[in-house]
Amino acid sequence: MTMQYSGIHDTNYVEALGILSEGSVRRSFDPYLDIPWDAPEFAIDPNDPRWVLSPTIDPLGATRWYRDLPLARQIEIGKWRQANSIKVGAAFESILIRGMMQYIMKLPNGSAEFRYCLHEMTEECNHIQMFQELVNRIGVDVPGMRPFFRVASPFIGVLGGFVPVGLFIGILGGEEPIDHYQKALIREGVSMPPAVLRTMQIHVAEEARHISFANEFLKAHLAHGGPVLRAAAGVTFPLAMRWLAGEIMTPPKSFATTFDVPPEVMREAFWRSEHSRAILAGYFGDMRALAEELGLMNRVTKRLWKAMSIDGRPSRYRSEPDRAAAA
Repeated sequence: MTMQYSGIHDTNYVEALGILSEGSVRRSFDPYLDIPWDAPEFAIDPNDPRWVLSPTIDPLGATRWYRDLPLARQIEIGKWRQANSIKVGAAFESILIRGMMQYIMKLPNGSAEFRYCLHEMTEECNHIQMFQELVNRIGVDVPGMRPFFRVASPFIGVLGGFVPVGLFIGILGGEEPIDHYQKALIREGVSMPPAVLRTMQIHVAEEARHISFANEFLKAHLAHGGPVLRAAAGVTFPLAMRWLAGEIMTPPKSFATTFDVPPEVMREAFWRSEHSRAILAGYFGDMRALAEELGLMNRVTKRLWKAMSIDGRPSRYRSEPDRAAAA
C-alpha cells in the first residue's frame, strides 16, 4: 500500500484528494482528441453573428453604445473580446502552474497533495494548448493580459508557491470569474461558434475539480493555521477576488484604442454602472459562501467585500446561477 498523506494529517482531506485524483485519471480531456478542430462545423467564420456579445452576461455587451453599433462592428468587437478573454485564461493557467509547482516540490514523499496537484497541472497544460489553438484559429492577434499583469505574472506565480494559502485564494480569484462567465453563457443557451462552445464545456468540466480542490485546500490549511493566518486570509480574500476579476475580465487599453471605445463607455462597462457591478458581484457568490464557511466573514472583512463592490448574498449551493445580475 502506498503512503497517502498530505502533510496535514486529516483523513477526510486525504480521502477528498484521492477522489479528485481518481476523477482526473478516469475522466479527462485531450485538446486534440476531444475537439474535432478540422471538422467543417468547427471552422471559424470571422463574420459569424454568434460573436455578438451577450447583453445580459457581458458588461460591454450590456452598454447602449455597443448595442447601437452596426452588426458587423459588433461581431468584430465581440470576436476580439472573446479571443482576448481566452488568451487571458491561458496566461492565468500558467501562473497557477508556476505557483503550484513551486509549492509541491517542498512536500514529503507520499503526499496526496503532490499527486493531485500534478494531475491538475497536467489538465491546465491541456487547457493552455486548447485555448491557444482556439485563439490561433480565430485569427485575431490579441495581447491577452494587461501589460503590468503580464510582466508581473512569473513573479506572482513563484511567490505564491511560498505562501500557499494566498496562492489558493488567488487561484480561486482567477478561476471563479472565468468559470462563472462560461457557465452563464452555456446556461443561457447563447449561440456560440461550436469551437468556442466545446472549449468552454471541457474547461468547465475540469475546472469543477480544480475549484473543489482549492476549496478543500483552504479548509484544511486554515483549520490548522493560527489566528494571524486566518486574519490575513480574511483580508486577502476580497482584495484578491476584486483585483483578479479586474485583471482577467477587463480588456487592456489597446482594446479601447483599436475600436474607438469612448472612455465613458469603458467606465460604464468596467465597473462603474449598476448593471456591470451586479455582474462583477455575481462572479463571487460561491466565494462569499466559502468565506462564510471558513469563518472569514466578520465586521471588518464584510466592509472590505462591500468596498470592493463584490458583496451580496452567498450562494445557496455550488454554481447557483446569478439571477440578480441577469435581472
